[in-house]
Amino acid sequence: MDARRIARVVGLGGTALAVGVAVSGGRTRDADERAFRAVNRVADARVDGVASAITELGSIWASVGGAAVLAAGGHRRAAARALAAAGVTWLAGQGLKRLFERPRPYEADADGTRLLIGPPSASSWPSSHPAVLLSFVGVAAREAGLRRAARSALTGLAGAVGASRVVVGVHYPGDVAGGLLLGRAVAECVARNGR
Repeated sequence: MDARRIARVVGLGGTALAVGVAVSGGRTRDADERAFRAVNRVADARVDGVASAITELGSIWASVGGAAVLAAGGHRRAAARALAAAGVTWLAGQGLKRLFERPRPYEADADGTRLLIGPPSASSWPSSHPAVLLSFVGVAAREAGLRRAARSALTGLAGAVGASRVVVGVHYPGDVAGGLLLGRAVAECVARNGR
């Protein structure tokens, strides 16, 4: 890994941790909670339906399925590296959840949160679903040689999954931002082609 890539990884990881610290208290936490309420309390059947339908695309099990599809399509190395990235991201996310112990929105405000899916068991920061998906698709797309437009679309999908986690009531926007930064940092570490 060259020095610029190392600097990107450290910068992304450091920024993710800074987000975690910032949303743990004070004005930034208050702003994050207000942003959550502004998104979560908007009841729209179409948005709720899309959010509920795509939110699990960021699960580690979706990455296992994606890796199987890649491998069946002749991209075994891309599948293995992308699944490794997803696994590392999931493990890092679980460790950070134990470190930060941020309550989920539905725990902090049970009466004011619309919970559209079953409640996850771990704490809130960072959001693992967009992190896992972004690391998986980031590595898979690079390893499989996808063009920039396709890679951008996959990155957008990870962002949409992140937004869905707020809509369905299980994460704050700051959790999602931290998760996306974590996923990008891991993808930068794992993908052989750093661009």
